[in-house]
Amino acid sequence: MKEVMRSNDPVRLSWAKAVLAGEGIEAIEFDRHASVLDGSILAIQRRLMVADDDFATAQAVLLEAEAELGPADAPEETP
Repeated sequence: MKEVMRSNDPVRLSWAKAVLAGEGIEAIEFDRHASVLDGSILAIQRRLMVADDDFATAQAVLLEAEAELGPADAPEETP
């Protein structure tokens, strides 16, 4: 397995897992309990892992999905 993402943000990790699942790629979250035991200092980040064979595709899928979101501080478009 290879690491495709590392974060302490559970929303971002959940989003990434959903994006990958939509493409048929299984992602497994490592270090979830270790990061909880660590408390609030966030020293241990959670890792999102995929199978070696899915790694390149997973990276491409996540990069494309992040590009579609645009910058986090962009104003919302109104119709």
